[in-house]
Amino acid sequence: MVPDEIIPDIAGSQSAADQWVKKNAVPYYPDTKIRYLLVGNEMLSFGNTTTWSQVVPAMRKIRAACKKFGLQKIKVGTPLAMDVLESSFPPSNGTFRSDVSESVMKPMLRFLDRTKSFFFVDVYPYFAWSSQPSGINLDYALSDSKNLTYTDPVSGLTYTNLLDQMLDAIVFAMKKLGYPNIRLFVAETGWPSGGDVTQIGCNTYNAATYNRNAVKKFSANPPLGTPARPGVVIPAFLFALYNENQKPGPGTERHFGLLYPNGSDVYGIDLSGKTPDSAYKPLPEPTNNELYKGKVWCVVSELAKDKDVAAALSYACGQGNGTCDPIQPGGKCYKPNSLAAHAGYAFSSYWAQFKNVGGTCSFNGAAVPTAKDPSHGDCKYPSVFL
Repeated sequence: MVPDEIIPDIAGSQSAADQWVKKNAVPYYPDTKIRYLLVGNEMLSFGNTTTWSQVVPAMRKIRAACKKFGLQKIKVGTPLAMDVLESSFPPSNGTFRSDVSESVMKPMLRFLDRTKSFFFVDVYPYFAWSSQPSGINLDYALSDSKNLTYTDPVSGLTYTNLLDQMLDAIVFAMKKLGYPNIRLFVAETGWPSGGDVTQIGCNTYNAATYNRNAVKKFSANPPLGTPARPGVVIPAFLFALYNENQKPGPGTERHFGLLYPNGSDVYGIDLSGKTPDSAYKPLPEPTNNELYKGKVWCVVSELAKDKDVAAALSYACGQGNGTCDPIQPGGKCYKPNSLAAHAGYAFSSYWAQFKNVGGTCSFNGAAVPTAKDPSHGDCKYPSVFL
């Protein structure tokens, strides 16, 4: 994958593209089966709009470099998140965002169509469901619904799972721009097996259910496709092989793996899709399929670096409103006089005061929510009630 940060250089220089391919692909091909080169990662999901217009030129130059070195069989693309869509429901209403539709997506689709490449998409029913769990049936999101269906009122197509709905929204969006036949490639999909107390539905049962069903779908022979493209092969990658136990961010970010970092299974899964569900060991029943209700505190993440914690502490205390008065000398929470203890109080105090106006328990990954009260002695940490 061409790193995000060098895309401007690649876009502006064929020589830079040649050098990148020469260094990162040529020495390993064909002994290593390199089939795709992806340029950037979810580039249109971030606010650096100047880079958006450079993605397609970079793709063109990487493609030209591949041809120069005899690697023309390698397909060039870029993975995009579902937020590239302005509308996705019903699927027939799938439409690319107005800020990228003409300027980025149209030339990108032209490139993909001309080079017979794929539209690479990162598609996560988990995030769609968890953002509105009362509006989407969980089994439908897990591709585990036996009887529930949804019929698109415009196309008349009937859906049995959320994954197909999301994929077809991309299909309809491409069709609206005049490219109805570009193939889909699921660059990422998965379901987290764990997360923070405030994150719903992230558990082993759901993760195993979704990923097992996804494997069955994408490995089916004959291929299943989607309602808009029945019988069409959709290549797919599960995210991820390993739990990334040191990855910053919300707890779910560290729990998408099929394996723990030591190589042991998080849950059983057969990537051929041939093992029946009855052959797997029973999974623990989920306990967080409904939103957590109760008190929650905000404390320092075990993965946070001291410099990041110190910066977050300074920010929280800098908001005033007495946020950090109890951790000043003589205050009830001054002791223990440590960075972690003071920051933990400050994070909880900040969140309790400012949650209703957009304050979060994040601090750029330095903080995590917890249902365990960190108060001690006369030092009472403020909490929020969910």
